[in-house]
Amino acid sequence: MIEVNNLTKKFGNFVAVDNITFSVGKGEIFGFLGANGAGKTTAIKILCGLSKPTSGGGTVAGFDINTESEKIKRSIGYMSQRFSLYEDMKVWENIRLFGGIYGLDEKLIAERTDALLEKLGFSSLKNKMVRDLPLGWKQKLAFSVSMFHGPELVFLDEPTGGVDPVARRQFWDMIYEAADKGITIFVTTHYMDEAEYCDRVSIMVDGRIEALDSPRMLKKQFGVRSMDEVFYRLARGASRSE
Repeated sequence: MIEVNNLTKKFGNFVAVDNITFSVGKGEIFGFLGANGAGKTTAIKILCGLSKPTSGGGTVAGFDINTESEKIKRSIGYMSQRFSLYEDMKVWENIRLFGGIYGLDEKLIAERTDALLEKLGFSSLKNKMVRDLPLGWKQKLAFSVSMFHGPELVFLDEPTGGVDPVARRQFWDMIYEAADKGITIFVTTHYMDEAEYCDRVSIMVDGRIEALDSPRMLKKQFGVRSMDEVFYRLARGASRSE
């Protein structure tokens, strides 16, 4: 679902992303980790079709990152670390609004809205203002809306920030369910216990990918017992931060 080759992004003399190469398979849960300033956000913007690389290339959902950015945007789902739904609109209004933004027809939007409300257990809450929902519920709704148009690839940018441990666990159950259906999940997180839930993890340092493997193999490679320790081993050598 993602193929990246020698991807580089420069801002003047500053190299934000430094010649990175990796791939992500269909149905994989791929963790994209790195300390502040490592280059994660810049790389994600390129992969989502929001920025062009300085050099290098690749494909996302089968589309070229240099020449088909608009097709990439239409083919992926995205959930930002800041809550992205409209707080002053009702639950059902948010769902239908984003269905329209994704270009779905009215009949399909109506059908999928009812099905989504039922699946989330939100049928009795459909007329509730989103601002009145608990944060964990908001995040579940935002994740579901990011997949409303049926993308094969979803980007999740620190989706569980500020959410309590129980809600985080429930959120990851939703991620597993999506992956089981063949949806590829590309996720960033600052919670290293969540890195353990990924099929594979990459760790960026100063714009470069310094490690990429399964959590089990990374722990074995560094001779440690947790992803926290792996991350610390690599991140402590960073020369830059945001």
